[in-house]
Amino acid sequence: MKKIVVVGSLNMDHISKVDHIVREGETIIASDFSRSPGGKGANQAYAVGRLGGDIVMLGAVGDDEDGASLLSSLKSVGVDTSGVMICPDAPTGVAQISVDKAGNNTIVVVPGANMEVDTSYIDAHRSVIDASDIVIMQLEIPIDTVVYTARLAKTMGKYVILDPAPAIPDLPEEIYRYVDLLKPNETELCILAGMSLDDGDYTEKISVIRKKGASNLLVSLGSEGVLVSLHGREDRLIPGRKVTAVDTTAAGDCFVAGLAVKLAGGCDVVDAVDYAQKVAAISVTRRGAQRSVPNPEEID
Repeated sequence: MKKIVVVGSLNMDHISKVDHIVREGETIIASDFSRSPGGKGANQAYAVGRLGGDIVMLGAVGDDEDGASLLSSLKSVGVDTSGVMICPDAPTGVAQISVDKAGNNTIVVVPGANMEVDTSYIDAHRSVIDASDIVIMQLEIPIDTVVYTARLAKTMGKYVILDPAPAIPDLPEEIYRYVDLLKPNETELCILAGMSLDDGDYTEKISVIRKKGASNLLVSLGSEGVLVSLHGREDRLIPGRKVTAVDTTAAGDCFVAGLAVKLAGGCDVVDAVDYAQKVAAISVTRRGAQRSVPNPEEID
């Protein structure tokens, strides 16, 4: 199996269970609170490890209890964390998550040590990227670092997957040239394309992204499924799996991990998407981020 490296964020999730998502100016009482290892980068690395992938994590945590907990969680599923930077002067990142009765969520991230993942850190770990085959990134570390890493990985001939979350409207267009597979959800697609949900259809928005340089996109549409748009192939919608969701917090991260594991094993993208949907569907039936990730036996 090919080797995977995740370059991204590590956060401690602070999760509040609420009746509904809070509105502007409103104060509500949560019915439950918990802390759980998270961060999009760490979630994806953890899920890859849990699914049996050969995985390395690159990122940063603070020299604190949260950082130690995050590293311990990753190590428990075989993730190589030897390259993760421990920062004495910055706290571990925190994500404040509210989950309503339907399983929908809102997330506010306080980056902390994640902002210390700069280009010099990447240069110091070039050998890790060079030894890997698939490079996965998100947008919870500095954007300059994401672009720099994608460019470096592409010059090394690596397969680059970008989960553009949290999406920003001014993402440097240069990065699209270095990304082999872009995986936005519906909202992120609209932000990247500079269009609203009501502006045109998915085809128009994908066309805008393609003009910026992207070749292959997987657009996750929640329960509707995944729109697969690959260069030289007809777009197709792979229907979602019907489950009762209780918490969608790490569904996208589980999807990316399942996708990467299957690609690392030599699967075609479409077959990898089918597996990734199974992983994500199981994860939303459980609460939490990393603890919601299924093991391979549950999927097969």
